[in-house]
Amino acid sequence: MIQESRVVQETVTLGGELPVRRLGYGTAQLTGPGYWGPRGAAGDAVAVLRRAVERGVTLVDTADNYGPSIAEELVAEALHPYPEGLVIATKGGVVRTADNAWHVDGRPESLRAMCEASLRRLRLERIDLYQLHRLDPAVPMAEQLGTLDELRTEGKVGHIGLDTVTAEQLAAALELTEVVSVQNRYNLLDRASEPLLKLCEEHGIAFLPWFPLGNGELTGHPVCAEIAAAHGAKPGQIALAWLLHHSPVLCPTPGTGTLAHLEENLDAADVRLSVSELSRLDALA
Repeated sequence: MIQESRVVQETVTLGGELPVRRLGYGTAQLTGPGYWGPRGAAGDAVAVLRRAVERGVTLVDTADNYGPSIAEELVAEALHPYPEGLVIATKGGVVRTADNAWHVDGRPESLRAMCEASLRRLRLERIDLYQLHRLDPAVPMAEQLGTLDELRTEGKVGHIGLDTVTAEQLAAALELTEVVSVQNRYNLLDRASEPLLKLCEEHGIAFLPWFPLGNGELTGHPVCAEIAAAHGAKPGQIALAWLLHHSPVLCPTPGTGTLAHLEENLDAADVRLSVSELSRLDALA
């Protein structure tokens, strides 16, 4: 007899005012290899984005350097005017000069210019969630977050998030400003950010794990495959379902450029794992 699973919370509220479904959509895969240039026909990307929203996605996560600029432009082309309740999150703080060149730039004037450019591309007056893509070690944290605070006071940013930080850095950031989300690498096999996750739980901060499928590794994992067979599901769906079961603040935003894979990812929200299955998956770490 299959044991009952614990209840899975379907939504999380960002900053106490933006309720979103926990399984969202990330746009990195709408661009080419290395998140550089276009992936293919723009119409295909537009179709994927529109289908994601049709399926109930209420959190779309993008970044100015995906393309660069391409992903944000596709989001606007597909979804503007944005339906009520759809939260658009984007990121700034990293400059791309080639498919393998990433340059962190947290200078106040740069962050302000990046945010202004994202507003134009996304056709927004306010970005619901603006995330610092990387902390710049050459610029004091207070200056970087202070700039985002200024943009929030001006009404150009609704809420602030951080990408790729330690628990210690998040704690320091919380001394300076309100942070409603973080993004770090985290999945069934890679739990190095567990201390950060615990801190997010303590403060009610959403955790948007990147590479939630282990960059494809988990789609063929034998334990995931075995449990998937019992549910008539795919291994990748089990990996996403585990995230939704593991912590109420985890909000995976898996990305894809195909409609078939999108449907598969979003169907993971319907998978309910038993306590014994969760124990087996927990043990993989």
